Amino acid sequence: MKSEFKKGVLNKITDVKGVLVGHKTVDEGAIHSGVTVIIPTEENVFYNKPAAACYVLNGYGKSVGLVQIEELGTLESPIALTNTLSVGAVMDAVTKHAVRESANLGKRLSSVNTVVCECNDSSINDICAFGINESHVEEAFANTKADFEEGAVGAGRGMTCHGLKGGIGSASRVME
Repeated sequence: MKSEFKKGVLNKITDVKGVLVGHKTVDEGAIHSGVTVIIPTEENVFYNKPAAACYVLNGYGKSVGLVQIEELGTLESPIALTNTLSVGAVMDAVTKHAVRESANLGKRLSSVNTVVCECNDSSINDICAFGINESHVEEAFANTKADFEEGAVGAGRGMTCHGLKGGIGSASRVME
């Protein structure tokens, strides 16, 4: 079935004005994982909360921040993706990033709802080695851009799909 809508310029989520995506791929020894961050707006997300919603198709996945999105209908942090057992470490790192950004604006955060979702890469990655850390998250932020890499990068590095190699992909459609 052919789409009724034409593709965006890059055919990526970043065709939406202000959205940027960054990856840090970790491929060292038994670690085949990474971090992907999605910056949803040009403005500071915490001080310019865009409308947001979430839908949980499979309640088996590990995530943080979705309950507040359901409750308030807004997003107040970049979105991060990483492997299952690194969700906590990435949440801490993204929260620290938000605190630093706020301080750079001369403000002090009292709380922030950080959003991190999992990509279970345990069939390829030694997930129990806890190979993702704060420096990897900061590198993902430093690598954000509109024309980001796709495939076995970032949080998609160790992904499989029904026994086949998976990765990170994106698409966009232009709507009036």
